[in-house]
Amino acid sequence: MIDVDVVLPCLDEAEALRGVLRALPAGCRALVVDNGSTDGTPDVARGLGATVVHEPRRGYGAAVHTGLERARTELVAVLDADGSLDPGALPELVRAVAEDRADLAVGRRVPVARGTRPWHAGAANAVLAAVLRRRGLPVHDIAPIRVGRRADLLALGVTDRGFGYPLELLVRAADARWRVHEVDVAYRPRAGGRSKVSGSLRGTLRAARDMAAVVRA
Repeated sequence: MIDVDVVLPCLDEAEALRGVLRALPAGCRALVVDNGSTDGTPDVARGLGATVVHEPRRGYGAAVHTGLERARTELVAVLDADGSLDPGALPELVRAVAEDRADLAVGRRVPVARGTRPWHAGAANAVLAAVLRRRGLPVHDIAPIRVGRRADLLALGVTDRGFGYPLELLVRAADARWRVHEVDVAYRPRAGGRSKVSGSLRGTLRAARDMAAVVRA
């Protein structure tokens, strides 16, 4: 596989990050964007050979955007750092873009067991994916793992710096008539820590607010 920088937005993911970094396929270079962790996440990342970038602005989108700016490879991957998604899915996504079969390759989460994803999160995801399909994008998830060309991703001009980032990315990709390739990816319970979205009422409400703003735009 060609060399690819993998952006891992992190906020207190020390417990799960070890397994994620050790599971990265050959050719994947970890770029951990720390969003203000207090659990030693940056030290864990450096200890396992990852490059660490600090992003003081809180928000998933802020961390991802900074990671894209700091990445140096033509193709860049973005992967959740909670251990819920298998990094082994990355080579297939990379090939789809590298072989010019897609402008953006994304993963569709397929839960491996009951209860992996809270029912309200699954329902919200289904509604958002339906909205995207009506815009002409053949997806069933909001791209928690994805690969694209760095320059093209930045040129889309995604402005959301919170939880609405991945949805806005797909909306803009649809408007730009991007070819999007979706593959099934096993979705497991997070390997440690607490979800920033479904792990608290505050997180769920923030995510709903950010994504609602994208849909209304």
